[in-house]
Amino acid sequence: MHTPVIGTSDGDLRVMVLREFNAATYQLRLHTDARSPKIGRIANDPAMAVLAYDAEAKVQIRVRGVGAVKTTGADIDAIWDEATNFAKRCYLAEQGPSSVSARQTSGLPGWAEGINPTADQIAPARQNFAVLYITVTEFDWLYLANTGHRRARITILPDRAGWKGEWLVP
Repeated sequence: MHTPVIGTSDGDLRVMVLREFNAATYQLRLHTDARSPKIGRIANDPAMAVLAYDAEAKVQIRVRGVGAVKTTGADIDAIWDEATNFAKRCYLAEQGPSSVSARQTSGLPGWAEGINPTADQIAPARQNFAVLYITVTEFDWLYLANTGHRRARITILPDRAGWKGEWLVP
């Protein structure tokens, strides 16, 4: 479930890498390009959906939540510093995600293609880095079994004061 499908309120979907789940705050953390069109969509309507499936465990997780994007702060700098230069390289793209191109391209400057950049080379990429937090409001858990599926809904209580669970018919 490391690469869930993330949906914005307009129904646009994309696979993203889940970097962390904080059980104390019920927050998912993902990384994205600050120039991505989804940043504006989330600012206008922060409703988010997440779908993950573990085929081996036969478990599907659906999440509803509220998105927030951060680009600055000591916490964001620390997250940036933890990443490898190779992972940071995608934020060197000369144009933002979804920009139209006359040819097939990674968007990276030619010198950055296929290399592991140095700290100095990667420094300009920091301005394009953003962290997407999705604060969970509801989980839907589905277990697929030959003997009969099982399903539950977990709703996070207001003010993060705990949760309420209930079994559902699959």
